[in-house]
Amino acid sequence: MNLDGLIVVDKPGGMTSHDVVARVRRLAKTRRVGHGGTLDPMATGVLIIGVNRATRLLTYVIGAEKSYTATVRLGQATVTDDAEGEVTATVPAAGVAEAAVRAGLAAQTGEIDQVPSAVSAIKINGERAYKRVRDGEDVEIPSRRVTVHRLDVREIRRPDGADVLDVDIDVTCSSGTYIRAIARDLGRTLGVGGHLTALRRTAVGGFTLAEAATLAELESRAPDVIGLSLADAARRAFPERIATAEEERVLRHGGPLDPAGITGPYAVFDAAGDVLAVVTERDGRARPDIVLAPA
Repeated sequence: MNLDGLIVVDKPGGMTSHDVVARVRRLAKTRRVGHGGTLDPMATGVLIIGVNRATRLLTYVIGAEKSYTATVRLGQATVTDDAEGEVTATVPAAGVAEAAVRAGLAAQTGEIDQVPSAVSAIKINGERAYKRVRDGEDVEIPSRRVTVHRLDVREIRRPDGADVLDVDIDVTCSSGTYIRAIARDLGRTLGVGGHLTALRRTAVGGFTLAEAATLAELESRAPDVIGLSLADAARRAFPERIATAEEERVLRHGGPLDPAGITGPYAVFDAAGDVLAVVTERDGRARPDIVLAPA
């Protein structure tokens, strides 16, 4: 049974990403399990899990483009910028014009300088920002350049009897973008406050909800929980090169190959279709970033 590969999990709400990793460790009967990009406990959707040697591919998964559906509630600000935090301010928002909402979101499209939520896992002077906030500190996080490729409004709803506005959005963005911060900044722009009430990740790179398994489905097929073998995962993530027998011998020992003119990192396979390494061409050689085949 091949227990080297990736699993596309549909993470349920109320669990941390680490909770999902712990569950997969138990199901796959191995400690060597990791995830490719944290989802907040409130969030659901695509969480990429690497098992055994495939954990080494997660560096590339973490940096991939991501897509989400989300709901922004205008009229309330919270300490965490989402529904899990205490409400810190309330301003009636039912009268906010839809055109103003769309304009505020359009201003957050493209390359932007975004300040992550104060309650985040970013380290400030060696300590997680969320810990500093919970310890009562005022935390200032520097802005970072991110790219919001797409930010579409699906629906704007005005709940009966409430002075809030709910905005359903679709987002495709670079790694490191905080959807909570988009909600917060829209609320600030409109002067009414805003926070996230729902978040679902629909894609990480080329991995989508269509192939995601729930934890219950993984339980039913344990320990055969791998969705994509190591080789198939590498094919999905990278361009492909086939090594000769001599190139295979060199790669297994971490040596460089002659360049093939392939841009960016790519995967090198042996003649049988097993992945040997991920390499990048630099300084006139194809040098391994990671070696996946045993020497």
